[in-house]
Amino acid sequence: MPRRSKNGLTIPICEPRAARPTRSDMPKRSNNGLTIPICEPRAARPTRSDMPKRSKSSARWLAEHASDEFVKRAQREGWRSRAVFKLAEIQHTERLLRQGIRCVDLGAAPGGWSQYAARIVGGASRIVATDILPMDAIPGVDFILGDFREEAVLDQVLSAIGAAKVDLVLSDMAPNMAGIDAVDQPKSMYLAELALEFADRVLAPGGDLLVKLFQGAGFEEIIKAARSRYGRVVTKKPKASRTRSPEIYLLARQFGMV
Repeated sequence: MPRRSKNGLTIPICEPRAARPTRSDMPKRSNNGLTIPICEPRAARPTRSDMPKRSKSSARWLAEHASDEFVKRAQREGWRSRAVFKLAEIQHTERLLRQGIRCVDLGAAPGGWSQYAARIVGGASRIVATDILPMDAIPGVDFILGDFREEAVLDQVLSAIGAAKVDLVLSDMAPNMAGIDAVDQPKSMYLAELALEFADRVLAPGGDLLVKLFQGAGFEEIIKAARSRYGRVVTKKPKASRTRSPEIYLLARQFGMV
């Protein structure tokens, strides 16, 4: 082996190691005269530690939802969502729903409010529900799938209502929340304004409106707008509305009786 000299010292030069053969370099095996390549090994499957994890807030919400008393009660009693208990509490003191009335439910899916309303108002009443999300049928409820801001969908809703005005407009509409107040709040107020304008169009004199709001920018303006149209305007925070949520309900009664 050749050597090099450094400061009078003779140092052996090590030969480089030979590269390890790869699978493609390895010989192929023969089976009954057929040459079969030796396949490359499969890539390892990702483990749980490699997968994206839920955020802490998402995990906390899921845990809270699973243990929520209103969620459990809704499941026991056969309601479609826990939101039914918000309407039920308001109904207990205000008697918004009465037999024979005509009612529109905006943002109805999955159908908890329409389901509750149908059990109270009876078969002689008329309930029209609409949402951009699909909803399973409910006896006594006419459901229109689509965005009622679009003329074609609005025409379907108005056609389902018929020529007569309605007695009650319900709106539990809420946007998909980004968790950023500057983004979420304007969207929430916009939906409330849509409900207010829709009620202007379809409510009979003396009719009522119940609409979800979120406290924050634009909240007072919506209250002021409602007071210019209705004889009685109050806000409600049902027990089923989570304490930490800025959600609150605007109840406006006696439409046109200002």
